[in-house]
Amino acid sequence: MNQKLLIFILGPTCIGKTFLSLFLAEKFKTEILSCDSRQFYKELKIGTSMPTIEELSRVPHHFIGHLSIHQTYNAKLFEIDSLKKISKLFTKYSVLIMVGGSSLYEKAVTEGLSVFPKISFNIRNDLIYHFKKKGISFLQKEFFKLKKPGESVDIYNPIRLIRYLEIVQSTGKNPSFFYNTKKKRNFIILKIGLTMPRYQIYSRINNRVDHMIKIGLLDEARLYYNYKNLNSLKTIGYQEIFEFFSGKKNDLNKSIEKIKRNTRKYAKKQLTWYRKDTSIIWFDSREKKKILEYILKKQWAILDSNQ
Repeated sequence: MNQKLLIFILGPTCIGKTFLSLFLAEKFKTEILSCDSRQFYKELKIGTSMPTIEELSRVPHHFIGHLSIHQTYNAKLFEIDSLKKISKLFTKYSVLIMVGGSSLYEKAVTEGLSVFPKISFNIRNDLIYHFKKKGISFLQKEFFKLKKPGESVDIYNPIRLIRYLEIVQSTGKNPSFFYNTKKKRNFIILKIGLTMPRYQIYSRINNRVDHMIKIGLLDEARLYYNYKNLNSLKTIGYQEIFEFFSGKKNDLNKSIEKIKRNTRKYAKKQLTWYRKDTSIIWFDSREKKKILEYILKKQWAILDSNQ
């Protein structure tokens, strides 16, 4: 088969993407690439639900724990790195598996990202100053003043809000203006979306958070508390625990419940984002054999079209 195939496994957190990716990688005798930006950092094993040592040993993985929390990284750099790795692996395999968790990083691979114009440091510093003085509510109010219909940002993430606002204030255009070029890839992309009833997703999220606490999330977060202002640590699971350590929250159980609540919100946001993508073929996450049969049929269709 001359045409290379990248199978993208997409869906909200806790849906079973790791389980399916291992199953498919073993069936196709291939390797797995991750585009979950939370799992890039080698120090953050528990809070990001990084694949276990046993799972990593079953199939070769890429972009799992390859960075330190002290390194600067972004979606554009990931686009460059991942395409190099994909190109190299396709000299050995006809099929690769990629597991998605971060929508922007998925888009970096499937469509490519535009290069944003340079931003005024004065504008950025002014936004940071007002954020520190007035809190995240200031950034949220400014965002809702400037956003266009259909645009969304994680309004609980000050970094994302500042990034959005600094682009608009520097250029006079919304970030979506710069996402207008879809790059052609030299491989076929097949997107498999996983779903299940929402109440089951939420139950799995709650159970996962309880498990993370049980196996040592507090100890892991304590190790990196002094670096809590790094972008790599401004993520669900760590921020809530850091609040507890700092004394802003004096009830650990409430902090744990906040992790669960914020993770559920994140899962809902992920589903909303992916539902807009009409190229995704959706399956119940437990239908692994049905998914395999579908992929094999697509393989044969691709083969026939090349003959």
